[in-house]
Amino acid sequence: MASGPSSDLTALVVIDVQKAIDDPSWGDDRNNPDCEANIARLLAHWRARGWPIFHVRHLSREPRSTYRPGQPLCEFKDEVAPLAGERVIDKSTNSAFIGTPLERELGDAGIGRVVITGVITNNSVEATARMSGNLGFDTIVVSDATATFGRRDYDGHWRTSAEVHAMSLANIDGEYARVMTTVALLTSA
Repeated sequence: MASGPSSDLTALVVIDVQKAIDDPSWGDDRNNPDCEANIARLLAHWRARGWPIFHVRHLSREPRSTYRPGQPLCEFKDEVAPLAGERVIDKSTNSAFIGTPLERELGDAGIGRVVITGVITNNSVEATARMSGNLGFDTIVVSDATATFGRRDYDGHWRTSAEVHAMSLANIDGEYARVMTTVALLTSA
């Protein structure tokens, strides 16, 4: 991981946990059924301490996307919805840093550590974690507070959601971020 901001101030970043992920078009092979409950546990921990929280909302420009603005699927899931006064960052690409004020706001707040949760592990979570590490933030990805779906690999072979998730976490662990469980993070936080 790169060295960057040195503050121990830690922000929780919740990525794209919107009703869109419950749409049947994603398929029925989704891992981490407790993902939202674990994010809610982390949110409660952060809120109780007054630590910074950033909710990232995907607003797709694709006309057929389940994340298309202006329809109910684009809303945050109830169990992890932002409270009044919590920061919401809108994005339209896979990384929460591209085309958004996230990097500047983290820096302005003196935040040196970023804890990433949300969906989809191999898309927005991984893209954001890679950029976070490259920008010098001490980055943690919470393995059981992230989730994905099964999909075909480049050669056309079906990969289960558990396989896709594990490979994505392997891609980022050590070089861009540390991967931890909810319990391990809460025990150390």
